[in-house]
Amino acid sequence: MDNLKVVLVAWVIGGHALLGYAAIGGWPYDEVNEVTFHPGVETVLAAVIGPSGLFFMGTFYFMAGIFTPGSVERKGRVRFVADRVVRLGVPWVVSAVVVWPTFVWVAYNGAGRGVSWWHAFTHRDPFLDSGSLWFVGVLLVFSVIVALGPPVRQRALATRHLVGMTVVVAGTTFLTRLVFPARSGQVGDLHLWWWPQCLGMFVLGAIGGRQLAERVPDEIYRRCRDVVVGMIALLPFAAAAMGVLDLAKSAEPFLGGWRWQAFVLAAVEGALVVAGSVWLVGLAQRRLTGQGPLAGGLARSAYVAFVVQGPVLLSIATALRPVDLPAEAKAPLVGAGAIALSFAIGWYVTVRRGASARSS
Repeated sequence: MDNLKVVLVAWVIGGHALLGYAAIGGWPYDEVNEVTFHPGVETVLAAVIGPSGLFFMGTFYFMAGIFTPGSVERKGRVRFVADRVVRLGVPWVVSAVVVWPTFVWVAYNGAGRGVSWWHAFTHRDPFLDSGSLWFVGVLLVFSVIVALGPPVRQRALATRHLVGMTVVVAGTTFLTRLVFPARSGQVGDLHLWWWPQCLGMFVLGAIGGRQLAERVPDEIYRRCRDVVVGMIALLPFAAAAMGVLDLAKSAEPFLGGWRWQAFVLAAVEGALVVAGSVWLVGLAQRRLTGQGPLAGGLARSAYVAFVVQGPVLLSIATALRPVDLPAEAKAPLVGAGAIALSFAIGWYVTVRRGASARSS
């Protein structure tokens, strides 16, 4: 599970680097980027990498849910909530109030847009934009609710439970996006349009935590794998059949409202996030089992790498603005550099400093 966490964090950092140069957007650097992908390249990237974006964030919440009930039992409710506030709440506040507006300001001025820091802070849409740390703010909310609510009843998950959660996530996603369309902003950058997926997977992980932390049953693992592989293989053909050949021009009907396109996307997300999250955890238990100093150090570095990725990505992209390269070359450079630097910072903070403290 620690190794899977490393892979997921690296994927998120790399994905944000790509979105910074995409016409469809999804990462703040797209507001000031100097080059963008060719529409054909962007469509291919969306077909190859895009489906994973529909369920990788849900996997983070699924993993958090798996370990939350046990953590509450060990620490007690008061200590657990206090720890979550420090570990999740403090980084979110610092990012929303100081760090994120500062580096957005740097990116805007690097692009020749002379805005003040105060303008970058007060005119973000949404207000109190925290960058990638919206994730930890929402996770704090879910964790506190579980800690203060009735004890979670653990049960062995069967296929019917996964099918039921798929229906619930798909249905509530469609209904939520009637009010909060996908990619809309709310004060605090809460990503409410993604809450059905995130909360559904958090709850599913909490209910089946003891079973799933040990090993995803073989039958469930195989069925989830088949669903994910089949859907990812079919999605490009389905998109072409629906006429989705240019994402920047075709995305709007899928984002929400009483549209069949929005219903289709909600259904696809529901199926992919449930099957994909369970499959990834099972895959990690069967394949990502390497141990040693490097694996352990990367695992301890992953949370810090996730926290610092936003400033690192914006800094590297701004530094590379003068370099005359197409987006197809710049985006991978930014992504690789940001992954390496973010984990290096995490390694220094958690591994090197920890070793120094122990030796002293």
